[in-house]
This record gives sequence, C-alpha cells and structure tokens, in this order.
Amino acid sequence: MTRTTTRAAVLRAMGAARPYADSRPLSIETVTLDPPGPGEVRVAIKAAGLCHSDLSVINGDRPRPLPMALGHEAAGIVEALGQGVTDLAIGDPVAMVFMPSCGHCNPCAEGRPALCEPGAAANGKGELLTGGRRIHHHDEALNHHLGCSAFAEHAVVSRRSLVKIDPALSFAEAALFGCAVLTGVGAVVNTARIRAGQSAVVVGLGGVGLASVLGALASGASPVIAVDLSEDKLALARTLGPVQTVNAADPDAVDQVRALTQGGGDFVFEMAGSVRALEAAWKMTRRGGTTITAGLPPPDAALPVNVVSLVGEERTLKGSYIGTCVPGRDIPRYVALYRQGRLPVDRLMSGTIPLDDINAGFDRLHAGEVVRLVVTF
Repeated sequence: MTRTTTRAAVLRAMGAARPYADSRPLSIETVTLDPPGPGEVRVAIKAAGLCHSDLSVINGDRPRPLPMALGHEAAGIVEALGQGVTDLAIGDPVAMVFMPSCGHCNPCAEGRPALCEPGAAANGKGELLTGGRRIHHHDEALNHHLGCSAFAEHAVVSRRSLVKIDPALSFAEAALFGCAVLTGVGAVVNTARIRAGQSAVVVGLGGVGLASVLGALASGASPVIAVDLSEDKLALARTLGPVQTVNAADPDAVDQVRALTQGGGDFVFEMAGSVRALEAAWKMTRRGGTTITAGLPPPDAALPVNVVSLVGEERTLKGSYIGTCVPGRDIPRYVALYRQGRLPVDRLMSGTIPLDDINAGFDRLHAGEVVRLVVTF
C-alpha cells in the first residue's frame, strides 16, 4: 500500500484568543498518512463530534504534545487493513474509541480496558497503540489525538481503537457512541450500577451529562434531576423524559436538589469538568451516597474533601473514565437500546458543520450554545 493524502484539522499552539473563528487555532492542512501497518486500519471518516475534551486541548486546559491532528469522537468506513487484521473487512462501518486497549496489561486482564496502561501511555505521547506516528506534514511528524485524530477525511488507527457498528445507524449518530454515550451512559450503568428507583442527579448538561440523563432514565432511576446554568439545556433535559431540573445559578440550588431527593441523591454525577461543580455535586449527595465525576478540569485542579463526612457518612467519591466501559460490549448494547427507542441519543445532536467551519463550531461549544455539533464529510 502507498501513502494517502487527506485534509485534517491541526493544532500547532494552545491558548489562542477567542473567538476562534478569528484566531483559527485549528488549521485545515493537507497531510500525508502512512499505510496501515500490522494491527492497524485506515478509516474514511464520515462524522466527528466536537467535544469539550477537544476544546480543553485547544484552550490549554489539557496539555498535549503539539503539533497534533485533533478529534477523537468519530465514525466511518474501513478503507484499508494492515497485516493481521482479520476481524474487519473493507467497507465495514466502525466507531472510534479514544482509549485503545491492549488486552494484556493488568487492567485489561481484570476486564477494565478503559484503564489500559499501554493505551494511556500511547495517548499521552501522541502515538498509536501500535507505536509511533502515521501522520506527516511534509517532513514533520504530527501527533495523534487519543489514537484517533478524527477531524480529518481519513485516519490510520490501531485496530484496538475501533468497534464495528450497526450499518443502519447514521454516521453522525454513530460518532456520539464513541465518547459522549460511552462516557455518560457508562458512568450510570457501569460505574454507578444504579438500580431502578434510586435517585440520580446530573450536574453539567453537555453531551456527556445529557447522555447520563438518558442512561439514568433507561435504568429506571427515580427521581432524575438535571442541573446546569443554561435554561436551554435544562429545557432540553425535560423533553427527554420525567426529569426535574434545577438551575445551578440559583443560590439555593443544593437545597433544591436535597429537597427533591429527600436528603440528597443516591448517585450524583459531575459532568461539567469544574471543581466548583464537583463541590456542589458532593453537597447534593446523601449520607451513604456516591458522587461520581467524569469531568476533566485542568491537571492542577484539586478538591478539598471533609474527611469526617467521608467517614462518618460513609460517602463514596469515584472517578469514571470512558464510563468504565468495555467498548466491544457496550457500544453494541447502547446502539441496540437506541434502536429500540430507549436511549434517544439523536436528541443530543445540535447540527452538522463542514470541516472548514470547525473553529467557529468550537466558539459555539465554548459558549454553551450547542450540545453536540458534528463535522460531516
């Protein structure tokens, strides 16, 4: 196989001034892809969602090695197979997963591929799980974003970054299952293992938070309470099912939640990526309850916890990464629930944009105007 050229959104410096439509931190460049090596696949990207994890790299909250081809939530079609890839075929529809799993390290052996050690190391270095980089701009090697680099017409990824999906699903919808749905629904189903009748409170209604609301409803949680600063997002949450809402800007927001749950939520999910939001979530949790966070604030962020309350109230504080998922198991399950009408993921989509409008799209995401914008190819 020969090298392939493709257009990709490349970040060369973090911390650009807003609006991004003017400063254009992401440059649309023609880059070259190596052919897929052993254990690798080339994918023709059909849709890629704009996520706060991408925004956190652009604004510098989540430093990554630069220059980097950004994007990690996507779906597309298998276009070429590297040596040893026998369980996919050219033409298969696939969703990308931003944490590749080796299948052999201790977390993988324990059934916790979201914590794969070689996968985390490769992502931190901007490489593929199979080692090294496959994207070039002239003689310059570009870093991969979480093994995907999906804001591009094509991508070369590890086979371990892909899950085959139902071909009846549109690619714009399928893209959301690789990040927002895995993380949000998984936090409820896998991390919390919530039971019918237990109360669920979700703080932060971006794509991941609203996916958590969907997961709580599908699991039979009651009551389900959504908390956010945006009245538009609170209104959207109410359309998803029997959801009560609280505006986080209200001075008595914590008291409102505690009243609605008769003393605090059994499970309170923080999905805003803010220490202030996590502090509020902790206060909204009942005695004996569990506070779960999947938000990713800047690396130096710290949470002060009252240890006496932690012990005396038998409280639990848990992190959830990619919804404690097993991608090959969970994505097909969540897609099936969607097809049955029990997990209306399409309600999270705010629209589609072309790749050339991606900087303006991130302005809209930063402003909280959208839940999930999707770049389509």
